Amino acid sequence: MTAVDRIDLQVARGRAFALVGESGSGKSVTCASIAGLPPPGARVTHGEVRFDGIDLVRERPAALAALRGRRIGMVLQNAMTALNPLMTVGAQLAETFRQHRGVKGRAQLRRLSIEALEAVGISGAADRLGSYPFQFSGGMRQRVCIAIAIAAEPDLLLCDEPTTALDATVQLQILRLLRDLQRQRGMTVVFVTHDLHVARQFCDDVAVMYAGRIVEQGPIADVFAHPVHPYTEGLLRATPRLGVHHTRLLTMPGHATSGHTQMPGCRFAVRCGEAHDRCRASYPDWFGWEDEGVKRAAACWNVPRRLAVPVVSDDTSTLHPKMRGPRHAAA
Repeated sequence: MTAVDRIDLQVARGRAFALVGESGSGKSVTCASIAGLPPPGARVTHGEVRFDGIDLVRERPAALAALRGRRIGMVLQNAMTALNPLMTVGAQLAETFRQHRGVKGRAQLRRLSIEALEAVGISGAADRLGSYPFQFSGGMRQRVCIAIAIAAEPDLLLCDEPTTALDATVQLQILRLLRDLQRQRGMTVVFVTHDLHVARQFCDDVAVMYAGRIVEQGPIADVFAHPVHPYTEGLLRATPRLGVHHTRLLTMPGHATSGHTQMPGCRFAVRCGEAHDRCRASYPDWFGWEDEGVKRAAACWNVPRRLAVPVVSDDTSTLHPKMRGPRHAAA
């Protein structure tokens, strides 16, 4: 069975990149596979994951372990289970500094640990080093997870739904914290979420996933303002918006198709009101286009009609520079 298939992503240095979609679309598997930590029983069977010229898929386990934590950090979605309940917060931070930055002295470890907690907005940091995870609130635990993830000053930060278990107020605080840290340190961030509002607030670019494949990608402001794939459009229509009142929330028919489901055509075809015979017979090529310097791509046979311009499809490249046309908001 294939959970994630034919993923093609390019994340620019210093940018925040969102992976969005319904639960079960393959976002977390993709994120974990980048770090070389696929779920138990899963493995990358083909392709490559390039990080600064290094193919992480073929890297030796020892070399990959040295990269994780030092150059690639990761923030998991459940801070309570991500932290060791039997170790103090200070001990877990100190372990990171010892392992990935080679710090040995107790005084220096303490100083760096205090600075790490202060960087994520934890007051009284010196007094909290001896506290255990259960003595922190949910939002504070998530801040500790972020502090551990960025302690080694990684180049790439993978965030797997880090605000899912938090209330709206704390969620906004964590998002602002991550955004500030990303800008201050120039980190590249891959941000997994099913919340489109969160993605819009935090990220520069977006890839929309459905059933283990990417169906649309581009700059997040442009994709959300002018969606081309019917699934992206459906997600946006099903998202509540302040100041817009409906008698009922607009939803997509049916339920999300599993990435394990093997079918010859587009996996969204069974839920799409625009599907035709070609959609059900073969999976769409990538259609790429560029307008006023904005590069977009989508996998849908209806892209030419939706753009209302002659287009060229290319299933080996996500973007085709010859495709240019007016921006068109999907109907």
